[in-house]
Amino acid sequence: MPNPLQVLIKHQLDQHGWSYSDVARRGGISRSTVHHLATSERLARMPQQSTLEGLAKGLDIPLTPVHRAAAEACGVHLYLEDTPEAGDPEVAILIASVQKLGPVDRRHVSALVESLLRTAAAEEETSGRP
Repeated sequence: MPNPLQVLIKHQLDQHGWSYSDVARRGGISRSTVHHLATSERLARMPQQSTLEGLAKGLDIPLTPVHRAAAEACGVHLYLEDTPEAGDPEVAILIASVQKLGPVDRRHVSALVESLLRTAAAEEETSGRP
């Protein structure tokens, strides 16, 4: 069964009569990258942001559906479409990934985030900037 990224790419190729080379040229990415993304059943890791941007440009569609489909192809499901943070794909992936952790690991992540926020707040106070 094809993953959402494969479905998205195939749909655009079929709709416009494009080849992997056409998409690669239009998006400024390699043909092998387009082929890999279009044929891999499950991606081992999330593609780089620049790759996703090139793919979106090559497919002539917005970045958001490409990003969501790529995340799902990696096994990460994004459910945060209407939150203010949804504009930042790294935040959405982080939140979706944390939801997959067990309770103990989530507490560790929470403690790390709290520590980082305290450190950032202390640095802002000493530097005098918000």
